[in-house]
Amino acid sequence: MDLEEIIKKGNFDLHVHTTASDGVLSPAEIVMMAASKGITTIAVTDHDTLHGIQEATDAGLRYGVKVIPGIELSTKYKGRNIDILGYGINWSEPLLNTLQKIQDHRKNRAQIIIERFCELGMTITDKDVQKYSKGDVIARPHIAAAVVEKGYAGNVQEVFDRYLADGKPCAVDKMVLSPEEGILLIHQAGGMAVIAHPVLVGDDTIVEELLKLPVDGIEVWHRKQTLKDSARYKALAGKYCKKITGGSDYHNEEHSLGEFGFQA
Repeated sequence: MDLEEIIKKGNFDLHVHTTASDGVLSPAEIVMMAASKGITTIAVTDHDTLHGIQEATDAGLRYGVKVIPGIELSTKYKGRNIDILGYGINWSEPLLNTLQKIQDHRKNRAQIIIERFCELGMTITDKDVQKYSKGDVIARPHIAAAVVEKGYAGNVQEVFDRYLADGKPCAVDKMVLSPEEGILLIHQAGGMAVIAHPVLVGDDTIVEELLKLPVDGIEVWHRKQTLKDSARYKALAGKYCKKITGGSDYHNEEHSLGEFGFQA
């Protein structure tokens, strides 16, 4: 996989989510959308799972879209959530074993969150949530959607702001790795490790500390990063001799596939 060549050609999106985690489109549907937009390369980077990659790869062959097998691993550093993207992933035993532990924890976490909403008088059930969880993973957006459907909140963002964000009454910590562990797992799987959406880290001093780890690159372009942010992170990539990537972080119709402030 030649990232420099992909970026040089343009028409790519290297950060895409599907129903295998918390996206609204199936892996095949996201490939179809990419093809309709003239996007030639996408990376399927679902949260802590590889389950959508085969379907996306098969669809890519049908629609003429190159699909990079990827992942977005949840890690934590100095109390901050740090997501690590992995590109060119193979199915390695250490990675698969760790992902299974994470998925088991997610299921238990989801049940605790549902119970907490019920304790607050907002009665939702597993069945209510599963209407929105089309894959194996039950994520917080699925629970939030069920809360909205029941009329307990006006929209998903309100559910997060009032109940699911860190420190809120229904928040439950997820199982996370350290950045070093995430990077190692990606490398063991033959992949390339990249710091996702550094602007969301909220502290460029920490971003620089992360760049001193054996990470391969940094996500310079992202829908939440301004052109000024992108220029700053591109400069940091040069300072630490890291590769640069970019993607929309597509989850739903509120996001635009292939649109993330890319400037060659």
